[in-house]
Amino acid sequence: MSEKKTIRKVKGSEAVILSLLEEGVDTIFGYPGGQIIPVYDALYDYKDKVKHILNRHEQGAIHAAEGYARATGKVGVCFTTSGPGATNLITGLANAIMDSIPIVCITGQVPASLLGTNAFQETDVIGISMPVTKWNYQITTTEEIPEAIAKAFYIAASGRPGPVLLDLTNNAQRGEMEFHYKKCRFIRSYIPYPPLDEKKILEAALLINEAKKPFVLAGHGILLGNASGELKAFIEKSGIPFGWTILGSTAMPADHPLNM
Repeated sequence: MSEKKTIRKVKGSEAVILSLLEEGVDTIFGYPGGQIIPVYDALYDYKDKVKHILNRHEQGAIHAAEGYARATGKVGVCFTTSGPGATNLITGLANAIMDSIPIVCITGQVPASLLGTNAFQETDVIGISMPVTKWNYQITTTEEIPEAIAKAFYIAASGRPGPVLLDLTNNAQRGEMEFHYKKCRFIRSYIPYPPLDEKKILEAALLINEAKKPFVLAGHGILLGNASGELKAFIEKSGIPFGWTILGSTAMPADHPLNM
């Protein structure tokens, strides 16, 4: 764990921006709306530190954040409001979890006191997004904001990367807190890198050795795991020909003699 940092008393909306700065965020994509306006008001005060890209639709915002993550290797970040603003993220979230792209989406939500009352643009974005996120969480109190954002970045970027969604109620944005931030390095219930099963590895090696016409299909996971060197060593030692998926197309040199 890094050292805890203490700053002046701030509103939850500003705590969001300060937390993102602690994670090294310098670019945010988004489309504002009523329930996320407090965060945008806070963002304006940090416009010299964070660049905001105003998209014309929430779906464009998450796809832009996805492209940013692919191009930079950093976690992409996007903001939207509640209701249709949040539901417009679903296709992008599904794409990100299928392609293992680290994204943190922060959606506005009605005040906690109005949850479950069918308030204007109140939508169960947590339930809707659950199948297409690595983790999602609804923040209903101001004090939760820094820890939730720290967890979101850790989960999005570690292990097999993927999207995380934080649903932030309006009252949590407007409340005040003494800001503390600690980067997340461990979550008891989350195992980003499961231990290797040596028995399964031996079984796989036996299948490869007994194969009559073996072929290696290299996918995106090779690149995510920085395993191109290991793959090259395996192919050259075994003499097995290879190909790749679209997302794994740079895992091996195109001019390699075993490339099919």
